[in-house]
Amino acid sequence: MALPSPTAQRASDPAADRALLQQVALGSACAMRDVYGRCASRAFAACLRLLPSRADAEEVLQEAFLEVWRRARDFDPERGGLETWVTTIARTRAIDRLRSLGTAARVAEGVVHHPPPTSATPLAPDDALGMGQDRVRVRAAIRTLPPEQREVVELAYFEGLSQREIAERTGHPLGTVKTRARLALEKLADVLGRGG
Repeated sequence: MALPSPTAQRASDPAADRALLQQVALGSACAMRDVYGRCASRAFAACLRLLPSRADAEEVLQEAFLEVWRRARDFDPERGGLETWVTTIARTRAIDRLRSLGTAARVAEGVVHHPPPTSATPLAPDDALGMGQDRVRVRAAIRTLPPEQREVVELAYFEGLSQREIAERTGHPLGTVKTRARLALEKLADVLGRGG
């Protein structure tokens, strides 16, 4: 997994962060690449500090960025910068992975679960309508996936399973599940980037 150098990160500008996440929420693959470029190194470092293996950290990082894609509308720059928000999501996912791996002792030794910040501001009617339209676009895009990729996406998003849990449930090797998830995300980004 290629991660950007620390020099790729820059100081956080709340207005620019909000605008970037709004583009992600609208399905912009380019904006998502920018978020990844800015935040992946720090988020990956947080995962590496918490998890027992690099493979686990890479998988959790991928899951974290899936969550960023899905929850981009929740970002509130008044509660912290973009890098902090993404790192918090990655850290929370890593803690969840630790718990699922049965390493409760390590969690108890000082790792405290902080949920990612969410906006407390109610949605305006226009925003609520836009979210409904986005859901329709995303569901239509998911239907374009091959069945094996669609299954991985649905288990991850609608049931909240990790890639490891998907592999256990479906009986497919973890590497196969990871590949299907990556291919599905690439196709979804392409379809949504073209306007669905």
